[in-house]
Amino acid sequence: STPTGVTVAATTSSSVSLTWTASTDNVGVTGYRVYRGGTLVGTTATTSFTDTGLSASTQYSYTVAAYDAAGNASTPSAAVTATTSGGSTGGSGCTATYQIGSDWGVGFTANVTVTNTGTAATKAWKVTWTWSGNQQVTSMWNATNQQSGQSETATSMSYNGAIAPGANTSFGFQATYSGSNANPTLTCTAS
Repeated sequence: STPTGVTVAATTSSSVSLTWTASTDNVGVTGYRVYRGGTLVGTTATTSFTDTGLSASTQYSYTVAAYDAAGNASTPSAAVTATTSGGSTGGSGCTATYQIGSDWGVGFTANVTVTNTGTAATKAWKVTWTWSGNQQVTSMWNATNQQSGQSETATSMSYNGAIAPGANTSFGFQATYSGSNANPTLTCTAS
């Protein structure tokens, strides 16, 4: 018989856990086949299954079918949808990579690559970080600079806020400093 009560038990940024009600059959159900979007992703003898290796902030659709010792398969269950969480990027759907271009002891230039890790195009993005020293941005290109003390915010321009899934754009800046110039940890958020 067709499995019923298929529910999403848990989600992470890369996995979806499903549970369902056991099927009954005159031969005896021996297992269940789990399908993601119509593609078989696994079989299990229990009434639960965890699908792994998924993308963050993505919606998936699942159905479950039972099979018995004779190899007979039930019709698939009603589809259930699950959306993975955003993962380390906080659901933003973008990452930012920092690279120093040149450093002359009292100043430097740096380039930041913003990559869309989501499944839809971004409309705008924002990269924030906190300097560990006394770095002071003097000019920024391809992004709008806002610095308050050690806190830095770079916001997309009207012409580069839209990034297709998997694509990237970049911005750069020049800054002054004295002492050490450690690379900051960047946080990217997209809308």
